[in-house]
Amino acid sequence: QVQLVESGGGLVQPGGSLRLSCAPSGSVVSINAMGWYRQAPGKERELVARITSVDSTNYADSVKGRFTISRDNAKNTVFLQMNSLKPEDTAVYYCNVNGYRRSYAPFDSWGQGTQVTVSS
Repeated sequence: QVQLVESGGGLVQPGGSLRLSCAPSGSVVSINAMGWYRQAPGKERELVARITSVDSTNYADSVKGRFTISRDNAKNTVFLQMNSLKPEDTAVYYCNVNGYRRSYAPFDSWGQGTQVTVSS
């Protein structure tokens, strides 16, 4: 299975910014959709933002206008720029990527999760 390496979480004050990044560690031949999900304590995992291979994006209503998802196809990396963070954005953020490995077998992988805490 293709493993994903996430980085960029941490503690930030309300109104602050963080940038998450995620990239597959294994060899892949193509990537389709890349996305970020989050799960707060006691809540279900929810979609935050998603970007397709043709750069079509969709966002959760709660983050529209504050978060931006982007991808660097040359580095197979997806980013989530989070601005104007609120305490309710506190959660573990998970990266999800699907595509094809060099063997042309499909994959659909999740990252290990990175904690984002918004607090004063």
